[in-house]
Amino acid sequence: MSDSPTSTRPWYHRIGPGLITACVVIGPGSILTSSKVGANDGYSKLWIVIASVAFMLVYMTLGAKLGAVAKNSPGNLIRKKAGRWLGIMVGCCVFFISAAFQSGNNLGVAAAFDAFTESETVVTYLVIAFNVMAITFLFAFRNLYRVLERLMMFLVALMLISFTINLIVLRPHLGDLLMGFIPFAQSTESATTATEGLDGLISLLGLIGTTFVITAAFYQSYLVRQKGWDENQVKSGIVDARVGAVIMALITVMLVSTAAAGLYDGSYIELANPIQVADELEPTFGKLGKYIFSLGLFSAAFSSFLVNSMIGGFIVSDCLGFGSEPHDRAPRIMTTVALLTGMIVAVAVLKLDFDLAPTIIAAQAVTVVGAPLIAGVLLWLASSKDVMGSHAARPATIAFAGLGLAVLIAIAANTAINTVPNKIRNYINKNAERQPDEANASASTMPAKD
Repeated sequence: MSDSPTSTRPWYHRIGPGLITACVVIGPGSILTSSKVGANDGYSKLWIVIASVAFMLVYMTLGAKLGAVAKNSPGNLIRKKAGRWLGIMVGCCVFFISAAFQSGNNLGVAAAFDAFTESETVVTYLVIAFNVMAITFLFAFRNLYRVLERLMMFLVALMLISFTINLIVLRPHLGDLLMGFIPFAQSTESATTATEGLDGLISLLGLIGTTFVITAAFYQSYLVRQKGWDENQVKSGIVDARVGAVIMALITVMLVSTAAAGLYDGSYIELANPIQVADELEPTFGKLGKYIFSLGLFSAAFSSFLVNSMIGGFIVSDCLGFGSEPHDRAPRIMTTVALLTGMIVAVAVLKLDFDLAPTIIAAQAVTVVGAPLIAGVLLWLASSKDVMGSHAARPATIAFAGLGLAVLIAIAANTAINTVPNKIRNYINKNAERQPDEANASASTMPAKD
């Protein structure tokens, strides 16, 4: 079936949901991971970016088609076809992952502000202020989607401008950059990499995991419904998904290439947070470059910050049967809960030296089950002829999406076998080291006995 009159409009009038999805994918986590890969492996892993975006694109397309064609919201479909238990499981997994990682987005906003002020108190108040602004945004506009779309367009433009300026100033080696798109090719500059063997595999899975964000692809179906597209706009949904995927790929390639051009020297570089990337690059392109990078970081953090909480709030509300439309109260309330959870944890980290490790461990543990589950459910719904009719996924699409599902299972296995146990071990060792220090400090403050 062909598009309605929107098919005669320019492509840039037929985008929106994919742009919003790109914004949530490019957050503090993806900036840090992309920069780590570029700093330690040069340009040699750029082909992984393209593979990751290809997987993301196929699932974004499935989500866009599902949102346009299906007569019911995804949560209603899950409950009708499989039962309430699966809806609860999917909704709770998505909400917990979003709420847990929301603290990281808050800390990303804090890191961006930290580049402009050394006052921890000012940074904390600014984080609280932005959460208040986000909550106000949720309840202030009746047509929430339209305002969100325009805001995300502005933030994407800021990201593109900021990261492009930095990359141009660093003048990457074009030949090495192009060689990076050839799988397993070794360029002259990156003949040896700092991460090889198991560590190299883990870094690859990390880069895939921060780009191939299945919860964001699943939320594409909700954004398409909120934009008002139906079966007549399926082609618009496909164009929109492609544009969003291209933006994701472009920004991620720029981030990897910036770190490769400015930091890569064949030795391992430890980067603990996104703002450290700007600090490491400062000697190369000066204070102004650091501020420009921080502007891009802020845009990425705030866009991901807002949409990530909406993913958790809207999907759990829908899966529990409380509504999924922007004008419904329940999705906004659940989004507010996700925002407040992330803010409280971040403020505790900033002001009380709260250890974020248990929160991250719990979130990653849920991701082990949640990511493959959500991908499987989306593929199942988009392939069901009783839901999609003639728009049901075809065998070639199912095969490629199945490969993407296998990749998510591999990432989940790595998280379960390596990431979570290592974090638990480090957390236990850290606490064990801290207890003798605290005991010694306590003993030193006790008055001596006669």
